[in-house]
Formats: sequence, C-alpha cells, structure tokens
Amino acid sequence: MRKLVYGLLTTVLVALVGCVTINVYFPEAAAQKAADQFIGTVLDAAPATAPETQLPAAPPKKGSQPSAMLLDVLIPAAYAADVPNLRVQTPTTEAIHGRMQARFRDTLTALFNSGAIGFTQDGLVAVRDAGKVPLDQRAGVNAAVADENRDRNALYREVANANSHPEWEGQIRATFAKGWIERARAGWYYQDPSGAWKQK
Repeated sequence: MRKLVYGLLTTVLVALVGCVTINVYFPEAAAQKAADQFIGTVLDAAPATAPETQLPAAPPKKGSQPSAMLLDVLIPAAYAADVPNLRVQTPTTEAIHGRMQARFRDTLTALFNSGAIGFTQDGLVAVRDAGKVPLDQRAGVNAAVADENRDRNALYREVANANSHPEWEGQIRATFAKGWIERARAGWYYQDPSGAWKQK
C-alpha cells in the first residue's frame, strides 16, 4: 500500500513539474534604466566610462501564495530564471558607445542643433532637412548618419544577444527609441509614432 501511495504521489509531482511553464519576461524597468544611462553618457559627452554591467530586476515576493511556496520546493530555480538581469556591457557595446560619443561630440550635436537631423520613432537618426547643410558637406552628413544607424542597429542586436534573448531586440529598440526622444535637447527634432516630425 505504501508503494502505491509513493508511486501515486511521485506521478502527481512529476505531472505538476511537467506542467510548470517558466516564462522569461522582458525586464522593461531594467531596460529603461540601462537605456537612460547609455543615452545620457552619449548625449552629455561624459567621459568614456562604460555603462553598468548588470541591472537586476526587482525580485519577486516569494511565499505570497501557497502555490509559490510549493513551486519553491519543487523547482527552486524557477524564480531565478523568471527574473532576468539586463546585460548591457560587452566589448562590442563598449566599442559602439565610444564611437557614438565621439560622433555626437564631433558631428551630430551640431546637426541636431541646426535641425538638419532628428531622432526617428524606431531608434535611429535621419536627415530631416538637407537644406540646412551646405552642399559640399551633405555627403559627410549622410555618411555620419549611416554610421550612427549602423551602430544603433548593432547596439540593439548586441544587447538582446548578450542577454541570450535575440527575440528582445524589438523591445530593446523601442525602449532606446523612447529614451533618445525623451532626452533630446530643446529645439531638437524627433518623429512621433505616426512618423511626423516634431520639435522639442
């Protein structure tokens, strides 16, 4: 009889564990904080210091429900897997960060100030009014914008891959896009969600 009870209990526990789905959600708050730090050091032309390595999300409250206590006993690592950190600092992102800082300091800030370029709604930079750039400098401006967008695309992809979630690239891009626009200086242009240019 005891073997039957143990066998039945084991079967029930295995079935419960098999039904548990561990969802890893996008850590929006950690992503926003990481984006703000990265963007701040680029736009403010701060010393070339690297952004923080990891930004932990708030830990869940364990034991708030009986099912959570049972889950802790059955799968102790379930909560750890469900609360990811957002890793931003890699050798690739450090190199991108340095190039973006130099580009903003040497070229882009003046173009933003003149209204020639602006932030797009998808986290990139675009030439908004080529007429504000002398004809002999337009090729250089187009090259700087292309270089900036290449680095931005690489940054969003690298952050997603560094966190082992390439599917997060779109969310990381959206978080950074919002951050670039929020931190734009007065007078700079940006695109609203419909793609229309607005001035801060």
